[in-house]
Amino acid sequence: MELSKVTLEIFSKLEQKWLYHCEGKKTRVLSIDGGGTTGVVAAAALVHLEDQIQAKTGDSNARVADFFDIVVGTGIGALLAAMLVADDGSGRPLFSAGSAAKFVAANQAELFKSRTTGVFRRQTRLSGKSMEALLKETFRRDDGKVLTLKDTCKPLLVPCFDLNSSAPFVFSRADASESPSFDFELWKVIRATSATPSMFKPFKLSSSDGKTSCLAVDGGLVMNNPTTAAVTHVLHNKRDFPSVTGVDDLLVLSIGNGTLSSPSTMKLSRNGDCSTASVVGIVLDGVSETIDQMLGNAFCWNPNDYVRIQATGLVEKAEDVLTEKGVESLPFGGKRLLTETNGERIVGFVQRLVLSGKSSLPPSPCKETAVSPLVNGR
Repeated sequence: MELSKVTLEIFSKLEQKWLYHCEGKKTRVLSIDGGGTTGVVAAAALVHLEDQIQAKTGDSNARVADFFDIVVGTGIGALLAAMLVADDGSGRPLFSAGSAAKFVAANQAELFKSRTTGVFRRQTRLSGKSMEALLKETFRRDDGKVLTLKDTCKPLLVPCFDLNSSAPFVFSRADASESPSFDFELWKVIRATSATPSMFKPFKLSSSDGKTSCLAVDGGLVMNNPTTAAVTHVLHNKRDFPSVTGVDDLLVLSIGNGTLSSPSTMKLSRNGDCSTASVVGIVLDGVSETIDQMLGNAFCWNPNDYVRIQATGLVEKAEDVLTEKGVESLPFGGKRLLTETNGERIVGFVQRLVLSGKSSLPPSPCKETAVSPLVNGR
């Protein structure tokens, strides 16, 4: 009996070393959708993700950023992403997943404070000033340092749509480390990607040196699910990711934020037209689903390397997200309901993360004395 236990332990360690060797070649990508104002789905998934990382490693100080090589987010997802990688000054994340989730839940009223506008005060919009004041405070360290894109533990990507150029604009730590003309204050980046047209006015922002400006609206209109932005960035950024040659070198966790365009939330006018808010919801959901389908095709030969966590309906409680059955996009169309729950899928993903070890990427490049040029653009 004792011999069997020893044999089992030996083979278990050999298996872990073999898996570590295989998984060590993967670049780990974390993507967080925009959509909505509560972030319930993403927050629940991130808290569970970090809890499982700590349980598997036995390290209560382990953070999500320790096990991912790049983080990308849109809208409310960008706020969570930025909080997970914001540098506290020592190379460690300023927020845990739990504290980030609690922050979003506790500050809903300030982040999305409504106000009435128009001659007869009949139009309802959200207060940009209220959100801006809270974001400024959140992304300022105790020593008074206002955090910028360069002040992150891991590479960060955040998309928006620039009305000046009529094209998507992606805020990137890689670009920020190359030039102050692409380094923006983090609070402004989050404000820019959250400027949903039906809720906020466009947000104008400039880089640290004032040479680059952007008139931003919600990144969700073009990249609500920003996973492809991260995949493309990693494939072409040979400075930070020299070993990545294709999707076979990637391990991707994409976290949704629930749907916005279900029949129960669809609002039609008397003549049958959709309301502006409903149209925005359709666009955001359509973008997310399209990207998920595209990635399902891209990873069809290695489906376990791409995991999508998404709620299939309206979710109000965090536990509902984790107990729902997972849904997977099939190559070339359609979806299938999985036997595993979203919570179980995260557990399986964490097993692979932990076996592959902590990320070997350096902290913020602004702390380095020399940085090689970025190859092939962003």
